[in-house]
Amino acid sequence: MHNFKLMKYILLALALFGCSLAMREQAVGVEGKLMCGQKPAVGVKVKLWEEDSGPDPDDLLEEGKTNQNGEFSLKGYERELTPIDPIFKVYHDCDDGMKPGQRKLKFRIPSSYVSQGQVPKRMFPIGILNLETIFPGEERDLL
Repeated sequence: MHNFKLMKYILLALALFGCSLAMREQAVGVEGKLMCGQKPAVGVKVKLWEEDSGPDPDDLLEEGKTNQNGEFSLKGYERELTPIDPIFKVYHDCDDGMKPGQRKLKFRIPSSYVSQGQVPKRMFPIGILNLETIFPGEERDLL
């Protein structure tokens, strides 16, 4: 009986070890420039997420703010069994008047920009975005 319990624990430990080996490090990055009309969008909050479906919560890979030229560069990595779904989010008040909260934009990063390891092999160049644009699916972030 004692050997059976020991064998159960050994099998459980081997299964957990096997699962941890199956987890792959996957990296992604995004860079670009944000404008508010003709001026650089300075100090705009930007975040790089790994979006999960189901009970697993989304993972924040990196966050930052645009520099004095409106430029940003974010990169990060995550361990997942399945391919990651990277999302780039922008939180801003450009052309927003006195409305509560911030406008929130969300962009999917193509899977071709996801690479193995902790450092992305190439960055996704999202380009120059004018935040005066009303983007489809735009949301409000009230926090």
